[in-house]
Amino acid sequence: MVSAYAELEERMRERLGGRECLYVPSCRFGLYLALRHWCRPGGRVLMSPVNDDVILFVVLAAGLRPVQAPLDPRDGSVDPAAVPESLWHGLSAVLTTNLYGNPDPAPALRGHCDRLGIPLIEDAAHAIGSTVGGRPVGTYGEASVFSLSKHTGAKTGGFLALADPALRTELAAARDRLLHPTRTTAELAHLARPYAEATLRGLRLAGAARAAVRRLGLDEREEIRMPLRADELARALPAAPALDPFHSWVRVDMHDYRLRPGAGRLRRTTRKFARLDGVLDAHRAGTERLLASEYGDASGAYGGADREVQPLFRVPLLVGDRDAATAALARHRITTGYLYDPPLDSYAGEAFTDPSPEPRPAAWFARHALPVDPRRADEALAVLRGAGIRPAQPSQLLGGAR
Repeated sequence: MVSAYAELEERMRERLGGRECLYVPSCRFGLYLALRHWCRPGGRVLMSPVNDDVILFVVLAAGLRPVQAPLDPRDGSVDPAAVPESLWHGLSAVLTTNLYGNPDPAPALRGHCDRLGIPLIEDAAHAIGSTVGGRPVGTYGEASVFSLSKHTGAKTGGFLALADPALRTELAAARDRLLHPTRTTAELAHLARPYAEATLRGLRLAGAARAAVRRLGLDEREEIRMPLRADELARALPAAPALDPFHSWVRVDMHDYRLRPGAGRLRRTTRKFARLDGVLDAHRAGTERLLASEYGDASGAYGGADREVQPLFRVPLLVGDRDAATAALARHRITTGYLYDPPLDSYAGEAFTDPSPEPRPAAWFARHALPVDPRRADEALAVLRGAGIRPAQPSQLLGGAR
């Protein structure tokens, strides 16, 4: 078991230029470890409102108050210049998102954190191959977390990367204390899942299978956001910092998020991780085609011709009617996932988060962003054009459009 961890960790360490890496069963679990280590309970953490709701619940489970940041409406990245000075001085940490693999401005955020003496924590779940300022995403913060469920498709595993290698022993011990024991049934289900999914796709039964899951009450999301269950969440808050009271929120979409991996799971993860470079090349090529389209980077938010194209996990095309675009893609068996609408401050309310000082850009981006798998770039563009889907432009914000 230790040797399997070591192989994965060494491969990731090489990708990050020697930064110490600790294997964790999921990115969300690694993020909880980082927040608990670097932030005292009761602190306030600046984060993106266009993010998975699970991350909001991880921050709450760590005993911290989420503070929603203003965003750049062109690409959904954090906009440091729009954060009021008074807000900077009340923070305990900054948490990046690197949405869909597009880097947040880590060098600028690092400068603010150094000025204030607070930690920068990078959530790089979508950004395992992305760079910013000539360095890999995940090499600016005191800690960064990565997912192996995204580009690699392993559906499990991740890393907590550390700027200070001396902290490895302490954080490995904290990880091991919080892990649940390996379960044979969970391991068998994980190993069988890819074959079951491939069979359903081959028989064109994926839709029927999803409907059956919903009827059995096993689908925890009927809409984009999971149910908040505000009364239950309010009762859980006094128990923080702790994972168990927040388990029903943090586990959504990944019930094995804190399960100690078995040998079979680790072997499959290692094989998939070994193929990552080829996957990143495919994502980079598709990203370039999508950003060059009428729905893509017309505003130059991604840097234009003078910046290397990132291997985005999903490319957020900006469309005027996302519901119509999603329906058009679905008719061609192209699933749209990783939607984060409404923003977290609208979703959770002031009972559970401080709202953004400028919420309109995030609301506009969340409503118009259509995340497309870059490996299906040509298919998706043909569908959108054939359906007459019109692009949206961030300049619409000037007229008060959402």
